[in-house]
Amino acid sequence: MVTPHDYTAIFSVRSRRDHHHRLQYYTPFTRLRRQPTGVTLIHTFICNTKNMNNSESQDMVPPVEGVAGGGTAYGWGDGSLQAPSQLRGTIDPTRVPSSELVHVWCMPSTANVGPQEMPRQLEPVSLLAARNERESIQIAIRPKVSWSGSSNAGVVQIQCTDLCSTSGDRLVIGQSVTMRRVVPILGVPDALVPVDMPVSQINLLPGETAAIWVSIDVPSTQPPGQYDGEFIVTATKADAECAAQFLGKSEKYQVYRELRDCLDVIEPIDGKAVEEVVERVKSATTTLRRVLLSPSFSDFFSENGPADMMDEDANLSVRLKLSLTIWDFVLPITPSLPAVIGISDTVIEDRFGVEHGSAEWYDALEQHFKWLLQYKISPYFCKWGNSMRVLTYTSPWPADHPKSDEFFSDPRLAAYAVPYSPVVPSGDLAKDYLQKEVEILRSKSHWKKAYFYLWDEPLNVQQYDAIRHQASEIHAYAPDARVLTTYYSGPSDAPLAPNNFDAFLKVPGFLRPHTQIYCTSEWVIGNREDLVKDIIAEIKTDNDEEWWTYVCMGPSDPHPNWHLGMRGTQHRAVMWRVWKEGGTGFLYWGANCYEKATVASAEIKFRRGLPPGDGVLYYPGEVFSSSHEPVASLRLERLLSGLQDIEYLKLFSSRYGRDEGLAILEKTGMYLGPERYTLDHTPIDMMRGEIFRTCRS
Repeated sequence: MVTPHDYTAIFSVRSRRDHHHRLQYYTPFTRLRRQPTGVTLIHTFICNTKNMNNSESQDMVPPVEGVAGGGTAYGWGDGSLQAPSQLRGTIDPTRVPSSELVHVWCMPSTANVGPQEMPRQLEPVSLLAARNERESIQIAIRPKVSWSGSSNAGVVQIQCTDLCSTSGDRLVIGQSVTMRRVVPILGVPDALVPVDMPVSQINLLPGETAAIWVSIDVPSTQPPGQYDGEFIVTATKADAECAAQFLGKSEKYQVYRELRDCLDVIEPIDGKAVEEVVERVKSATTTLRRVLLSPSFSDFFSENGPADMMDEDANLSVRLKLSLTIWDFVLPITPSLPAVIGISDTVIEDRFGVEHGSAEWYDALEQHFKWLLQYKISPYFCKWGNSMRVLTYTSPWPADHPKSDEFFSDPRLAAYAVPYSPVVPSGDLAKDYLQKEVEILRSKSHWKKAYFYLWDEPLNVQQYDAIRHQASEIHAYAPDARVLTTYYSGPSDAPLAPNNFDAFLKVPGFLRPHTQIYCTSEWVIGNREDLVKDIIAEIKTDNDEEWWTYVCMGPSDPHPNWHLGMRGTQHRAVMWRVWKEGGTGFLYWGANCYEKATVASAEIKFRRGLPPGDGVLYYPGEVFSSSHEPVASLRLERLLSGLQDIEYLKLFSSRYGRDEGLAILEKTGMYLGPERYTLDHTPIDMMRGEIFRTCRS
């Protein structure tokens, strides 16, 4: 099996100009068969398709209105991977190799693994990641036969080990390595629901594929090297559960307290006398022995009991080897490209029943803010007013509150929104509010991150004049303040030019000096990348003006966006497009903008009139379990991957120039334009592998 180190030997790929036509709805990795021999893959889980039956007839997948379905292998046949015919009657999974009961294989993070995804060959996984990077794969499981007496095909247990290097360093399961189950939304794989770790059980349905999303978060300080581990999939009886699941809450809590006491005794030993250390170790040993000999453990792990059964199960299990190469590149803690994402405070207030300005309200907003930072985005909260006026703020507290300084100083935050008016109105606060806020923030080192977002997509002269008025007041107190304006046209009641696009181009001149960040819709550009230079020509970058872009509803398929059911590479390509076009920032209008509900666990409904998934990148945890932690979507994970790709491209361009950075997108076939980008994962690995080869120390 080829490893990332072998990548130094080969880097060649033919041009993919002749494969860009969007009507070719390839299933994942179909194009792998067309790659020239010798092309090295970083993700060695790319399937071996030579044994698939009717492979050429399966290249075409009919599009579905609102759901592209491109990453789902509709119509595949099991081929040579059919279940063995000798398994008949009642099946005891503890006596049959799990490989005879289930298919297990791997898929990349860009694949939409739906219930009808058909099996591939199981191969070891080899991944590449920088430090401070998250890399993800999917483990797909499909029953060959049913061994359960219920309507389910059966139950499988999934276990993951730590990833360890030969030098003793490790990535710990539950901390750096996490598992989540892929749950369909409107029939499309999207929600990533956490599962128990390090051992979890899932029910399999007859004739359906289940997927587990595995993420590896590499700390910034993790030593480079190769880390190895494995995933173990075992078919079990329906009533078989891990020992911890048999324990009642009181027993679990007792075990927890006992182990916690051990740590409390052992941890504070620095500087202690030897005699005291010996006594503390003896005390901890006594506690550990008491725990191990307690009925909670001894009933399940006696010498002749389940311990032997576990060894036997291990021999019957399907084992997936995983190797991760961590290289010495460290992704910057502050993202190079600010991606500001809106969070509706009204949706939070309605669904979670928290009153605006209450202690519970502040807690809820803080939870969402901190959770979203892991995705390298810069969240802002928003409240919509009349005629698309919008109140945006990153911190719900006033500028002089310690929490605001904590939020704004977080190095993971690339940009923050400053509210034009009080977030929680009060008589004392409203007076001279803006002047006081600006004066406080300008004295801080994080002021360079600040921006004001006052109005969304102004359409007429009155709305443009409102922006001018508010911006003038802001600049009176802070001439260096940045005002961001999103737009896709000039004022409709006072055309700036004879045609719409020329009028759109003249908006910067119409708004100057009242806007510093001109944020335009990708929908306007369409597939005309040549128009980008005309847009940038109107931006005075030498006067600290910036050009950002956004997507909202449009552009639609085949262009990159985050609609539900688009291909995984289509989601990831949103950020490729930003980087190729030269934008210096990105805005997305909403990540939690689903239909109103007044119960946290209420069914998620997308807003009427919007494409499925538009404005929704994560879900309330209560919809899926008792957890209060938000549940990410596949699309949010792919947003993160796209931002990480930008850091790779930025590193490469800093060494060899931007022209070479653009050339690598074309050489690999990863991204040539909004209608010409890879439909499978292979070119992504090729891009990352080439940058690893040329830029590692």
